[in-house]
Amino acid sequence: MARSTDQKSAGSPPDEAAPLKKALTTPLLYFFILGDVLGAGVYVLVGQIAAESGGAVWVPLLLALLLSLLTAASYAELATKYPRAGGASHYATLAYGPFAGFLAGFCMLAAGIVSVAALARGFAGDYLTSFVTLPVAAVATVFLCALALLNARGISESTRANAIATVIEVGGLLLVIGLGAWLLLRGDGDPGRLTRLGTADTGAAAGALSGTVLAYYSFVGFETSVNVAEETRDPRRSYPRALFGALATAGAVYVLVGIVASAAVPTATLAASSGPLLEVVKEAGGVPQKLFSAIALVAVANGALLTGIMSSRLAYGMARDGLLPGFLTRVLPGRRTPWAAIAATTALSFTLALTGDVATLASTLVLLLLVVFFLVNTAVLVQRRDPAARPHFRAWTAVPVLGALSCVVLATQIEGEVWARGLLVIAVGALLGAVAAVRLRRNTGRGS
Repeated sequence: MARSTDQKSAGSPPDEAAPLKKALTTPLLYFFILGDVLGAGVYVLVGQIAAESGGAVWVPLLLALLLSLLTAASYAELATKYPRAGGASHYATLAYGPFAGFLAGFCMLAAGIVSVAALARGFAGDYLTSFVTLPVAAVATVFLCALALLNARGISESTRANAIATVIEVGGLLLVIGLGAWLLLRGDGDPGRLTRLGTADTGAAAGALSGTVLAYYSFVGFETSVNVAEETRDPRRSYPRALFGALATAGAVYVLVGIVASAAVPTATLAASSGPLLEVVKEAGGVPQKLFSAIALVAVANGALLTGIMSSRLAYGMARDGLLPGFLTRVLPGRRTPWAAIAATTALSFTLALTGDVATLASTLVLLLLVVFFLVNTAVLVQRRDPAARPHFRAWTAVPVLGALSCVVLATQIEGEVWARGLLVIAVGALLGAVAAVRLRRNTGRGS
């Protein structure tokens, strides 16, 4: 992420490398973003959201969608103004300098590692116990090792596996919606639960906000799409349409899943389950539970695979630019995959998987991304001082302001235990970022 920024800062000519091929049309970009967003989070977290928000699970899912759209608008403006790979790190560097750019990239890397850990624990939950009951540590070890081996085998093999898995996981969500609707049409379930917001321990407002923090996890993924804006044929027109269309589609599916799950299954049952959508299948009947469990396991594994690929490549790129230890640049001689970065990120995910539950890990990921999103939302306002070379998407000024404020509000709803984890990661990132900024200034000074 930081390589293109560092080269620019050092005075390298903009046409130093061949431009990336512009191959993505609006439909292709739409499905790319949809596949990144519409993933494993909802398979695991609906029960955790119910535990925080009560029966009205759809409320925090809808709030999370609306808050995601605010930040997505900021990404759309920056991606169409600066259509190049680099994402949040590049935008933060342009607005605030290399320290903020490094911090944004580091938080993205840490968030990816935390996400894989959360999905490893999710894989070891009730969906797996439909087949076999095993210790979480054993499952996490085998699961993460298998993903690391697939990642190390090659990007083409990984993306082919992702294409198949995406079709399967979307089919699983549509199956849940259909089964839940059938259950309600035949007179079962309790639609009255859909209006019960909050729990005995929380009021309606607090329950909605704390549930939104978890629901936000289900929508993350759209932020990585800015890295392919440079490969989009007409990013000024295509990117906003594809981004907002994909988020709206994912939001509609998630809200429908939340509605049928809550109406079909008692709230306490959802909250106690690590495989909440399996409970809908049990209530509806007609579909073998093991079949749906297999679909859910594919969805969880696919989400972890995609995030693992992103994390390892980001770690490799930052190490190549001297921002992380150099050993992370080592690659397999034949496969040319970054085995050291894959091993390091996998080991960190394994450690986190053993030291936190799914809800805590998901909240930690959201906290780290809130730092990134705050930087992006404010960078939009700062960079409006920079005249654009060509027309681009422009959000109403109130949108990035509300986006930044939403990050602050959501951060206040995150528990102290999560803050302790998150602040430690942010402190490490700030320290490394300061070192990287000093090194970059020295290198630039020598080259001038």
